[in-house]
Amino acid sequence: MNAPGIQDVPHPILFIPGPVEVDAELRAILATPAIGHRQREAKDAFILACGGLRELYRTEQHAFFENAPATALMEAGIRNLVHKRSLHMTCGAFSERWAKIATACGREPVVVARAWGEAILPEHVAEALEAADEPYEAICLTHSETSTGVLNPIGEIAATVREHSPDTLILVDAVTSVAGAELAFDEWGLDLAFAGTQKCLALPPGLVTYALSERAVQRSHEVPGRGFLLDFAATPARFATGESPATPCVPLVFALNRQLERIRTEGLEARWSRHTAMRDLTLRFGAENGFPPFVEHEHRSPTVTALRAADSSAVDGVIERARAAGFSLGRGYGKLKQDTFRIGHMGDHPIERVEALLDAIRPA
Repeated sequence: MNAPGIQDVPHPILFIPGPVEVDAELRAILATPAIGHRQREAKDAFILACGGLRELYRTEQHAFFENAPATALMEAGIRNLVHKRSLHMTCGAFSERWAKIATACGREPVVVARAWGEAILPEHVAEALEAADEPYEAICLTHSETSTGVLNPIGEIAATVREHSPDTLILVDAVTSVAGAELAFDEWGLDLAFAGTQKCLALPPGLVTYALSERAVQRSHEVPGRGFLLDFAATPARFATGESPATPCVPLVFALNRQLERIRTEGLEARWSRHTAMRDLTLRFGAENGFPPFVEHEHRSPTVTALRAADSSAVDGVIERARAAGFSLGRGYGKLKQDTFRIGHMGDHPIERVEALLDAIRPA
């Protein structure tokens, strides 16, 4: 599918942790004429996307998308699956955000906080579950914490939850891990996982993708006040016939389907390996040039790395060198803003492009 006038024109190449660089082929699909979302072609595309997302999330249960940011799924997870109390294991800005959303939804989140840059380990979760006077309805976890570059061992954590509190639903923010780091929804026994299109899927923002377990769908039937757009109880029947509850961005769904084809061609395991190679290249660059990683242990995300700099002026120098060479980098997130910078090595970047970026930002 091609659109006239769409070329890979010169522009700053995005290495921020999202939105990420979008290939010209996918941008061309986005420029195609709009069609009605109730047309058969659109409905078929929606059904195809759900099938491709089941493959991506490695689930035989449910997978869907919606016109919304990934933050909407943090809220939907609470509104659909928690009557009152959820456990939030935090280790950075976005895991902390989920607990704030639970409070905003009128629930009673219990927060167990790790320092920024430290991973959440199974023993931390076991301790929190054993200390509870009654089982939590859900535990909310972040897989790849975008603010720090920590990758939490979700598979091991999920096994711990099933051992200590089998009725607790396992909800996972997989925003910067889906399509960039190993995630096995069914094998790990997850109940909700979600990611926006603008991270490792290497598409513009606009859609959130998510996987749901059957027991999560059943739980949602029991929780009142779920809302309308992201009502988990109603979603499977809607998408079975390609009927979305509201008007989606149809060209973006077409682009998502093409990207899922491209990922299938690359191979999901090969894609994970490429992201790991980009991370390792970035870490070697940091070690050789006085930019140590903010995360000082083996739990480092393959999709985003936060590197320390001596001070704010050193961060400014890195960002300016990147800009002069045609790349876009950003400072660290929140309280890490003054002395870290983050490289979002995710999506469709080839290794050679990462090497070009690192050569450009190397101190003189």
